[in-house]
Amino acid sequence: MSQYSQAKFLLSAPDIRHLGVDSGIEVAFAGRSNAGKSSALNTLTRQKSLARTSKTPGRTQLINVFELDEERRLIDLPGYGFAQVPLEMKLKWQKSLSEYLEKRESLKGLVVLMDIRHPFKDLDQQLISWAVASDLPVLALLTKSDKLKSGKRKAQVLMAREAALAFCGDVTVESFSSLKREGLQNMEAILNKWFNYL
Repeated sequence: MSQYSQAKFLLSAPDIRHLGVDSGIEVAFAGRSNAGKSSALNTLTRQKSLARTSKTPGRTQLINVFELDEERRLIDLPGYGFAQVPLEMKLKWQKSLSEYLEKRESLKGLVVLMDIRHPFKDLDQQLISWAVASDLPVLALLTKSDKLKSGKRKAQVLMAREAALAFCGDVTVESFSSLKREGLQNMEAILNKWFNYL
């Protein structure tokens, strides 16, 4: 039984002032609006609809908090980049995102989800740079890996690991498929470390 299957929805907040107590341990998930973030959270928690997946990318416009226990929380950050939203809204998201990364004491790690076919776009790089500047470890999760054949998949992961060195921080790159649950154990191993699950 995975400790992540205990996850339950706690609250949605427009910014960090509404997030509640800043104690315990939080691990945040962030990514472009079409990177498969909700699917990854649902796969991790073994729940079909914990994080709402939507055919319309960019529906997560609030910070969603899922509680694992009294001390540990998974954070679903607003998707960025792709969604057809007004610029003003995008700027507001970016502000709440950077604010969360820079000021949230309980944040212990950041999972950045990127489509394996298009990793490290500008906003992904910006996000990882923010995290590294805040001394946060990052897991760059290359999603939808089932879309590539094995050889191409391995090549993409190697290329991404090479690219990740440029951030000069604690950045791990793994491939992941919600569909095939490929990479789930690797992701859990990293999260277990961040959450102090022994």
